[in-house]
Amino acid sequence: MINQISDKIKQAKKVLLISHVNPDGDTLGSVCAMKLYIGDKADILIQTEKEKGIPDIYKFLPEITKAKFLDTVEDIYDLAIALDVASIDRIIETPRKIFDKIDTICIDHHKTNKGYAKINLIKGGYSSTGEVLFDLFTESGIKITKDMADCLYVAILTDTGCFRYETVTNKTFLAASKLFEIGVDTSDIAKKCYDNKPKSMVTFQADIISNAKFVFDNKVAYAIITDDKMKEYKVKNEHTEGIAETLRSINTVDISIVLKENENKTTKVSLRSKTIDLTPVVEKFKGGGHKMAAGCTIRKPAKIAVELILDEIAKCMNS
Repeated sequence: MINQISDKIKQAKKVLLISHVNPDGDTLGSVCAMKLYIGDKADILIQTEKEKGIPDIYKFLPEITKAKFLDTVEDIYDLAIALDVASIDRIIETPRKIFDKIDTICIDHHKTNKGYAKINLIKGGYSSTGEVLFDLFTESGIKITKDMADCLYVAILTDTGCFRYETVTNKTFLAASKLFEIGVDTSDIAKKCYDNKPKSMVTFQADIISNAKFVFDNKVAYAIITDDKMKEYKVKNEHTEGIAETLRSINTVDISIVLKENENKTTKVSLRSKTIDLTPVVEKFKGGGHKMAAGCTIRKPAKIAVELILDEIAKCMNS
């Protein structure tokens, strides 16, 4: 598998590195690390419109400012590599058309990923795609530079919630230790990722959290985010990150849900849990993720979507 990936990259003339929609630290750190390895013949694609750009806290990542967007990417590639993209539905519009007709590789860590590319390196249960890439580079004898190490560390740090989640293993800490040895300033990266929030984000999240609803004897908490509320606080999609984790941290709460209603009346759903496997819930809606952190999109307004999600959660809690 590793040799296949290496050979495909060497043979390719032009490579497209694809992040998932609503990009986070793992997908962005991973595409940047791969870009640094491959070099000039690779382009990063962030699946947003250009004006929406890159989440502010990740703009320090090496190579990220050179990224392509949905309105700038061209059909000039003979190899596409999807990094941290759990399902084919997470590749949209123009890149999906490109992806469907060229050589493809998927590198991921989601257990729900069924392998949609021609070559699939899926390490279900790994802490992050950054950790999968660390192993790939190490086992291939590829030298990890300081910039590559920074990218991989961002991927691992953010997708483990600062090494708090159940996917963290001794291998995760070993990878982080090796990246530290290469020269990663772990304190500086933590500050950039977690201590760099705009005031509008903090006040917005406080509003959403204070209006959360609690059901099933306070074991489930949910919050609905409307487009009007986003406009009121002048926040971006990236500023919704962390709300589900805060709600889950409440001592009575086992499952937290954040529902963001889009302009087209579909609803993006993020779920977090302490003890209950969420994958059966999101799979009902063609979603994916991990046991304790998963998501899906429901093609209904939020008021309907929340009832559908709560019905599925009730089944899991009673099983």
